Amino acid sequence: MSAEPPAPPIRWAILFGVWTVYFCFGLTIAGLAPIIGPITRDLEISHTAMGGVLGIWQLTYIVAAVPGGSFLDRVGARRAIFLGAMIVALSGLLRGIADSAALLFVAVAIFGIGGPIVSAGAPKEIARWFKGSDRGFAMGIYITGPAIGSIVALSLTNSVLMPYFEGDWRSVLLLWSAVAALGACVWFAIASLPAARRHDPPVSTAKPRPQKEVIGELVRLPAVRLLLAMSVAIFALNHGLNNWLPEILRVGGMTPVEAGYWATVPTLIGIFASLTIPRLATPERRHLVLGLLAAGAVLACLLLWVAGQPALTIGLALQGIARSSLMTVAILTLVETKGVGEERAGTASGLFFSAAEVGGAGGPILLGLVYDATHSFDLSLWILAGVAAFLLLGTLRLKALQS
Repeated sequence: MSAEPPAPPIRWAILFGVWTVYFCFGLTIAGLAPIIGPITRDLEISHTAMGGVLGIWQLTYIVAAVPGGSFLDRVGARRAIFLGAMIVALSGLLRGIADSAALLFVAVAIFGIGGPIVSAGAPKEIARWFKGSDRGFAMGIYITGPAIGSIVALSLTNSVLMPYFEGDWRSVLLLWSAVAALGACVWFAIASLPAARRHDPPVSTAKPRPQKEVIGELVRLPAVRLLLAMSVAIFALNHGLNNWLPEILRVGGMTPVEAGYWATVPTLIGIFASLTIPRLATPERRHLVLGLLAAGAVLACLLLWVAGQPALTIGLALQGIARSSLMTVAILTLVETKGVGEERAGTASGLFFSAAEVGGAGGPILLGLVYDATHSFDLSLWILAGVAAFLLLGTLRLKALQS
């Protein structure tokens, strides 16, 4: 039995390129939030309209994710990720020159076309270049990109950039657009290096199979269907808490400033967790890790409901661990599911994110509706605990299907 060839060193450069594009992804998502006030004043739009602007990209994402994943499988990651990243940069450019709510709406919607290509391309490339525990470690590294991008946008916009640009929010958005375009070029340059091109998969001369046929084969796999349902729950849990956590903490008795500081705890802990936990999720331990993360998410919701210390600190820490790793381990499980394989990883990842963003859009809406009905977040946290419990049960079923 011949030894497996050594992994090429260029894979770490590829990982850096993927991380850079994903960093710009997070930077662009978070870029509007710190300057909502001046944008709404200058464009004379209501907060309701601004809420529609902030949410439109997720709806576009749902529609574009599957075609984007199929496009990725057809043309390859080098060109597809570059195109996706440039569409993200275009979204930022149009935001910076928008002179009306309508153009701003279109600008943010365009992000939902490029974003799925990046989201699906990242796990596909990691699955191609990394094996075993290194694959989980690499996924843990690239998933820190959006979190760090968000932190950069949120921390620098009002403290450094708005004063530097004399309050001109357009200049800030144009700067983020330029960074995203630079990130796209960094990726393309790395992926075009001879050492990287030597490992490109052979170009198939066969006629591409119809997208519906490939999707049909994937969704007929019971494990894939279950993982798609779990993706909805993961995003409902993550996006619901991400968007409402400062308000949950404020309603629980904190000042807005305190709530803002405490709401960063899960993000900071999540960055460190994402570098360690996915690496532990090797095939023989994957279901155990996924189950423990789901159990941690259940406990996090219940501890946030308790609200007092030290339960709150523990709950925030558990939330950061769960939200940073649940998606990563679930995608890792999906691309290694029998019947998916690296050649269909793009389409499968597109399906994952298309389904997941239903929960991503629905989670925050559900929490808002429940709060308006009850004037409390108590029931919302119990509902989210139930969603996390579904993930725990789903993991047990997934283990049975894949054993």
